[in-house]
Amino acid sequence: MNWITNYVRPRINSMLGRREVPENLWIKCPETGEMVFHKDLEDNKWVIPASGFHMKMPAKARLADLFDKGEYEALAQPKVAQDPLKFRDSKKYTDRLKDSRVKTDQEDTIVAGVGKVRGLKLVAVVHEFNFMGGSLGIAAGEAIVKAFERAIAEKCPLVMFPASGGARMQEGILSLMQLPRTTVAVDMLKEAGQPYIVVLTNPTTGGVTASYAMLGDVHLAEPGAEICFAGKRVIEQTIREKLPEGFQTSEYLLEHGMVDMVVKRHDIPDTLATLLKILTKAPANDVSAKSLNGAAAPLVANG
Repeated sequence: MNWITNYVRPRINSMLGRREVPENLWIKCPETGEMVFHKDLEDNKWVIPASGFHMKMPAKARLADLFDKGEYEALAQPKVAQDPLKFRDSKKYTDRLKDSRVKTDQEDTIVAGVGKVRGLKLVAVVHEFNFMGGSLGIAAGEAIVKAFERAIAEKCPLVMFPASGGARMQEGILSLMQLPRTTVAVDMLKEAGQPYIVVLTNPTTGGVTASYAMLGDVHLAEPGAEICFAGKRVIEQTIREKLPEGFQTSEYLLEHGMVDMVVKRHDIPDTLATLLKILTKAPANDVSAKSLNGAAAPLVANG
């Protein structure tokens, strides 16, 4: 054994060599180009501090932020057929599922939980956009239906946070069948007399927009969120005309009556608590002064 070759030289190389730095330590703001340290972004709920731009927020982080003290019961992911059509494009659908599961540590795109927001019990359903673009497939549809059934059983409201590119093409017609299934689940909740609120996040598009995402009793939206059925580029190519500036953003939809309120991410829990306690006729003394003050501003400002 050569001590210099096998021990000293590798130690020197490790000390002088270039260290590998993770690629996601710094996040670039899409609006201003500002670089933000990832920990600062996480601490600010994935909102760029200077510009206020709302980045995509991980589903589990959103649930933890929504519920009081971050405590909630996670709903189990229903077991469904993984690849019913044996689909393959540039790679197998099963391989895409495996990659997304490793990337997100989730079984599929939907994460749901039961907990309390400012003391009010509710079921929250969140899309994870990093899992195949938050696309709606059999597993996602089944998870959404089960969440609605849980809300009915618990006799509590349900809040939906969609972030999706639409139906999952790898499941074909089976994916499209989830649109009427989830619509029926919404009707079941309303027949049970429980509120259904949708918080539209960036992006909410395709078949998700054409179904449960636009069927809420109240529609909130995060600032700057893209909300549409077909994308701006597709529409412009079809009609051969330039669309207005800011078309399909949450602010544009608010001006045209398709969204009730645009609410900053930091204000969403308090705003939801206030709205739901009004809709469920909860005692006024259950609503904290902070909750009322936090929600009053957008209610007045956005009419």
